[in-house]
Amino acid sequence: MSEGTLYDKVWERHKVTELPNGQDQLFIGLHLVHEVTSPQAFGMLEERDLDVAYPDRTFATTDHIAPTEAEKRERPLADDQAEEMLSALERNTSESGVTFFGFDSGKQGITHVVGPELGLSQPGMTVACGDSHTATHGAFGSIGIGIGTSQIRDVLATGCIAADKQSVRRINVEGELGEGVYAKDVIMKIIQELGVDGGVGHVYEYGGPAIESLDMEGRLAVCNMSIEGGARAGYINPDETTYEYLDGREYVPDGEAFEELKQYWESVASDADAEYDDIVTIDADGIDPLVTWGINPGQVIEISETVPAPDEFEARTDREAAEQALDHMDLESGQSMLGYDVDVAFLGTCTNGRVSDFAEAAAVLEGNTVDDGVRALAVPGSETVRQECEELGIDKTFIDAGFQWRRAGCSMCLAMNDDALEGDEVCASSSNRNFIGRQGSKAGRTVLMNPAMVAAAAVEGQVADAREYLDSDPSETAGGVEEVAD
Repeated sequence: MSEGTLYDKVWERHKVTELPNGQDQLFIGLHLVHEVTSPQAFGMLEERDLDVAYPDRTFATTDHIAPTEAEKRERPLADDQAEEMLSALERNTSESGVTFFGFDSGKQGITHVVGPELGLSQPGMTVACGDSHTATHGAFGSIGIGIGTSQIRDVLATGCIAADKQSVRRINVEGELGEGVYAKDVIMKIIQELGVDGGVGHVYEYGGPAIESLDMEGRLAVCNMSIEGGARAGYINPDETTYEYLDGREYVPDGEAFEELKQYWESVASDADAEYDDIVTIDADGIDPLVTWGINPGQVIEISETVPAPDEFEARTDREAAEQALDHMDLESGQSMLGYDVDVAFLGTCTNGRVSDFAEAAAVLEGNTVDDGVRALAVPGSETVRQECEELGIDKTFIDAGFQWRRAGCSMCLAMNDDALEGDEVCASSSNRNFIGRQGSKAGRTVLMNPAMVAAAAVEGQVADAREYLDSDPSETAGGVEEVAD
């Protein structure tokens, strides 16, 4: 088993006891809740006449059902079920003393965008939320765990969950990213190489030059999609980039208290001689932007590659999945994704809904307009992101290009509001999942890509190489993978 890693240190510092069933009782330092998975958990507490144990460690916002058109935020919401969930969250947080970032707070947004930008997520923490993409918070050197409703109940009632410790795989990402290649491409490359089940039973520790060179928003994107690679969590050791980002955030102490915290944060980083259960090296030097061609995030290629044939896969299940993907996406093996027609362009989500993501897309949109046949949505990950983009004039670039500039929410990532695909529309999306029906239509088709690529697809009405808009020549060199088992 691993030893001396950040995961080992954080786990041991939060382990309360070993339970009779062999699991560990793990204390949760930060609990984030939203309107979809929490009502039942609060209801269970009410049935047992229990209070929220640590309301000061629990924070709530509304994201999944949040309307992104300003006029549709009038209360009560037009969708009765959405209004019921939102009202329940408002009532539950008010009665329990939990801080709630609602529509009128100026801080509402996706949990995994709000937590980091407010400084709620910090190194050395255990973070839990009723959402699989809680892995995002690992970008700070914390352990982010997605939990179900019964575990939300447990955290609310006791501050703890029962959990199994995982193995630790170190992923060293070597090389330097070229212009037009971003953090989203790095994590998609990792998933391409290791598969959607490659991380089962593991947490991923990301490191190496390509990871260390990323800013915090890029690191958040990498950790966000750990779950798409099958890992229980993913994290990056804290460093000066982490500390500079946190310094001055609303929920981060300042002055001497900050320096004391920093000493703790530094202490939880993996030791130089830490032992890992597995080590993998990915060469990101010279990789091209990646796009999905299928119906899961592992069915992905560099834009310079062609769609694979089913018989190229060894496992029968992978061959069958490839056949299903080609049929659903109306593709043929050997085909390039360049020129694949697009009906919708969607920029946002907890993967790519931050200021830098919109800035990257804006660099492509500057001086260009969205194709007449494309419906284009720009949905900031939080109201704070929206405000910062508007202060920088980024919103004007989107609006002038023909994008709809929306309010914060999960939006078309999973289509729990009005933002959804219609029929067999194809969406160029900066989200994290391309499952059948994920964006609101069982016939709809999703192509995952980085924000700049979404912008290029919006302009051309088809999948395009965004680097052609960034005055750089697309690379023809692909990265490789080398696995080392301990």
